[in-house]
Amino acid sequence: MTQRDNVGPLGSLKFVTLLVALIPELLFLGAGVQLQDNGYDGLLIAINPQVPENQNLISNIKEMITEASFYLFNATKRRVFFRNTKILIPATWRANNYSKVKQELYEKANVIVTDWYGAHGDDPYTLQYRGCGKEGKYIHFTSNFLQNDDLIAGYGPRGRVFVHEWAHLRWGVFDEYNDEKPFYINGQNQIKVTRCSSDITGIFVCEKGPCPQENCIISKLFKEGCMFIYNSTQNATASIMFMQSLSSVVEFCNASTHNQEAPNLQNQMCSLRSAWDVITDSADFNHSFPINGTELPPPPVFSLIQAGDKVVCLVLDVSSKMAEADRLLRLQQAAEFYLMQIVEIHTFMGIVSFNSKGEIRARLHQINSDDDRKLLVSHLPMTVSAEAETSICSGLKKGFEVVEKLNGKAYGSVMILVTSGDDEHIGNCLLTVLSSGSTIHSIALGSSVVENLEELSHRTGGLKFFVPDKSNSNSMTDAFSRISSGTGDIFQQRIQLESTSENVKPHHQLKNTVTVDNSVGNDTTFLVTWQTSGPPEIELSDPNGRKYYANNFTTNPALQTARLCVPGTAEPGLWTYTLNNTHHSLQALKVTVTSRASSSAMPPATVEAFVERDSTHFPHPVMIYANVRKGLYPILNATVTAIIEPEAADPVALDLFDNGAGADIIKNDGIYSRYFFSFAVNGRYSLKVHVSHSPSVSGLAYSIPWSRAMYVPGYIANGNIQMNGPRKSVGRSEEEQKWGFSRISSGGSFSVLGVPAGPRPDVFPPCKITDLHAVKVEEKINLSWTAPGEDYDHGQANSYEIRISQSLRNIQDDFNNAILVNTSKLNPQQAGTKEVFTFSPKLFTNGPDHQPDGETRESHRIYVAIRAIDKNSLKSAVSNIAQASLFIPPNSAPILARDNLILKGVLTAVGLIGIICLTIVVTHCILNRKKRADKKKNGTKLI
Repeated sequence: MTQRDNVGPLGSLKFVTLLVALIPELLFLGAGVQLQDNGYDGLLIAINPQVPENQNLISNIKEMITEASFYLFNATKRRVFFRNTKILIPATWRANNYSKVKQELYEKANVIVTDWYGAHGDDPYTLQYRGCGKEGKYIHFTSNFLQNDDLIAGYGPRGRVFVHEWAHLRWGVFDEYNDEKPFYINGQNQIKVTRCSSDITGIFVCEKGPCPQENCIISKLFKEGCMFIYNSTQNATASIMFMQSLSSVVEFCNASTHNQEAPNLQNQMCSLRSAWDVITDSADFNHSFPINGTELPPPPVFSLIQAGDKVVCLVLDVSSKMAEADRLLRLQQAAEFYLMQIVEIHTFMGIVSFNSKGEIRARLHQINSDDDRKLLVSHLPMTVSAEAETSICSGLKKGFEVVEKLNGKAYGSVMILVTSGDDEHIGNCLLTVLSSGSTIHSIALGSSVVENLEELSHRTGGLKFFVPDKSNSNSMTDAFSRISSGTGDIFQQRIQLESTSENVKPHHQLKNTVTVDNSVGNDTTFLVTWQTSGPPEIELSDPNGRKYYANNFTTNPALQTARLCVPGTAEPGLWTYTLNNTHHSLQALKVTVTSRASSSAMPPATVEAFVERDSTHFPHPVMIYANVRKGLYPILNATVTAIIEPEAADPVALDLFDNGAGADIIKNDGIYSRYFFSFAVNGRYSLKVHVSHSPSVSGLAYSIPWSRAMYVPGYIANGNIQMNGPRKSVGRSEEEQKWGFSRISSGGSFSVLGVPAGPRPDVFPPCKITDLHAVKVEEKINLSWTAPGEDYDHGQANSYEIRISQSLRNIQDDFNNAILVNTSKLNPQQAGTKEVFTFSPKLFTNGPDHQPDGETRESHRIYVAIRAIDKNSLKSAVSNIAQASLFIPPNSAPILARDNLILKGVLTAVGLIGIICLTIVVTHCILNRKKRADKKKNGTKLI
């Protein structure tokens, strides 16, 4: 028995106790933004390596965060501010006495600064992929937005914009405007602008020249081209989630100012709750109180950090447990794959092995050629020891010893830890690991790995993977493929196109195709692995019919791998591979295909797979996500399938969707989602996602991101219309995709506890419907929504319960007592199917509506909500509340509240799209001076 470091064995409970006891500075390393004593620490803003060097960009970022800190402090009523912020400078910029990175990575940043490719806009936005009150993924700014002061007129001061986006990212609130529905009819039959608060004032104008009032007021509210221009001077103080650019706006909409009738995403996603209500329910506000006094907090402190040399060390278990289930062979194959194909050029690599002690196998060696890669492969462990005992701490300490030889510290280095050991003493070195500045990626082999292994990765910002003991699993190679430098430079990273594994019977074959699209093709490599002494017969055909055979591959008999590196840029199209098992026994055959971008002018399609939580307890489901993009653009209409492998059961295939229903929050945002709850056993589960896009489906459609700061087309100042320049829109683009594409990504691992043995009761209700819409068509109300399932978003629900009211408060607070609609003829369809239902509100809405406060008033709106019920009477949560105007007699029209606003300037109806510059407006003003009196009639205030 080897002497351990100063502490005795620590079980799970002691491990957690140690975490709690650690000083906060170490505990929070790698844990993202933390709120302490009302101040946010650890905000990370990362600049993409493709952004040209410009010191003004850094200065403007500092000014933005400083302004945002004071604005946020006042907006949250002296609750929170930004204390410490890090700006990650790309390694492509010149060194300038920047501090060294520790565990900070571009891929982990809260805010990214990067530019679109091709036609682009400058809208700041937040990628939100979860529901109301949940954190988003990142905030995005373009370098032009941060440097072009001309954009401030449209978006407002940058600090205000940042607070708008921070509320999206941190607190999970949504926008209070709606470009698709800028107007609506309220419960008193008045035309209103979609806004919050409704106290914000302005006028409407038409798009093309002067127009009489009736040209804008029609049965569908407003024609396309009618828009609302806001007064630059307001009394309204809310809301930041509507129009942060107004100087009077200094707070979020609360219960007294929130506009529940507005058809915006905040009302839809947050069940009509105000933004402030959601924010004050957050963990930040549960653990902080307003600061007394009148003094402002100190300005933020900024740290400029830059990545240096890339340093990686493999820390590999060679205990006797690695001899089980071909673990060592699969490790050797995956490590060779990583060294030969994945790790980037100029990286310093080292190799360490461990059992009860650590051993250095290869000191740091910089990769500058394939010979360097082969040299490192030759140092991989080829045998296991006789010892079953493992000391993960001994292995990691040897790893730190290796990487510290370069610069004296382990800051910014990466450890790839692979183990099958049950080491109860892992807590002994936790303090050393957290203070090292190194990122730990962990790969757990088999079911006996120490329970707390993943905590090392979690606390240092690393990835975690699980590899089941199955000969036909390619999870080990997939895990190594996912581990990149994390710099954000997609043009330098390997992209996995294929990962196939199968147990092939004697004299049978594994045959498949893989698509090499035109955005990749450089350094394309086909890797074949097998489990017996001899390789299979190999035949590979490119799109032109050229064939490659086993003698064209580079074979490593010791590691049982064969590799073909396609010269130059691989021909785009379908590549077909065939592996024949010529042996007399079952053979586990695997194929992995990787490539790099074909050109720096066009980013390749990528997929990032991940789960919402690393662990869950039955019966709570796991939310699985796949972020499918090309650069920043979401990719739509892809076929996305998650493969989930448990420790001791067959893999499960699960289709993911980007349909804005079920687990998916926003339709067409490029994030495909699904609930997973088919838990076979307790323990770890491995996740992999396969994405394909068929050329027969409409080309890659690029959608406009949601959760973006509003661009204001213009204002009314001193009675004059002052228009801003036209907003540059990301828009939609169609790109020719002759071959489609395919991608693979490992999503790491997650753990499940509490799974009952034997038959399980039905505990999974249908999921909440979040996309209910209501439209009045003549005297009917047409409802539409996406069908939930029997269990969450799987299967087919049993029935629907639809209720209506003319009182928003009634249906919101007391759904069970709202009027029930007859749905006896409505049979639910399969989950994911679009449902449509029509009914007549006349049957339910005769006479005035009685309000909860006892008053009686006439209402011209109807409010509808729905929930699904499964065969065991389990009910979903009540849906979002949809609303529609009731039937209006032909001789009546929506009421437009009027005000005799006298314009001192010209009320020329200036188009949102047709604006070129203010000069045109002035010219038009002069030419039409004589007609001013008539044009004044076109300016009508909406209230």
